[in-house]
Amino acid sequence: MLENTELINTINDIATLAGHEIMAVYTNAGSIAVRNKEDDSPLTEADTRANDLICTALQQLTPGIPILSEETTLTPFAQRQHWQEYWIIDPLDGTKEFIDRNGEFTVNIALIRNGAPVLGVVHAPVSGTSWFGVIGLGAWKRGENSALEHIKTRAFEGELIQSTIKVVASRRHGSVALESMLDRLASRFAAVEMLVVGSSLKFCMLAEGKADFYPRLAPTSEWDTAAAQAVLEAAGGKVMKTDYTTLRYNGKDDILNPHFLAIGDARLDWQRVLDGKGN
Repeated sequence: MLENTELINTINDIATLAGHEIMAVYTNAGSIAVRNKEDDSPLTEADTRANDLICTALQQLTPGIPILSEETTLTPFAQRQHWQEYWIIDPLDGTKEFIDRNGEFTVNIALIRNGAPVLGVVHAPVSGTSWFGVIGLGAWKRGENSALEHIKTRAFEGELIQSTIKVVASRRHGSVALESMLDRLASRFAAVEMLVVGSSLKFCMLAEGKADFYPRLAPTSEWDTAAAQAVLEAAGGKVMKTDYTTLRYNGKDDILNPHFLAIGDARLDWQRVLDGKGN
């Protein structure tokens, strides 16, 4: 299938409609009903409603392309390993944020081809904002009542020691390893500014140049990152494992990601920066 602007707009429409399903639950009075899945992660009616809408729409749009979703049974790797192309979705990324009603949750839809995300949409239902990208074509942002905006990552200019680096981190997942990495950055830059936000919104901040670095040194799954990685890389950034190789998909039995580093300025030698060896 050829990914293009018409396809990305259609996927954005699907994500937006899923967002409407989520908001129908979110805006109801009273507490949100929650049950736990087998892995002890929370599940709500909003997860299920969004998942059903997205899967139905994708099956109608591309009946020959398989779908991998957080809210459906994981296809065995013996079958998945033969997939050259598939959709991967997280119908409600940030379910805990949704339950807390803090607005920091998203709908994520990505197209994976040969282990790499080539198209992605991240939609924030509360604001009605979408970030979407196609590798080789670019990345865009569209607010609920605003015009389409081309977005790109921020590049550092001049000496790093004279620059401020903006680091985004999870609202829920700090670690000793993260603190150590921040200490290394503090020795390389004039200042380190921390921004804390939930879900895949962190990638979107990098994609539109509002942040520079997102180190994830805690567990995630492939459906948590695929759509946002496509957006970020279409905007000029990169997502790397901690050995500085590109984060890829569908290469093993489980769908857990290794720890990774999402970066805005892909021209920068981040290995040298983090190892303290200069620009």
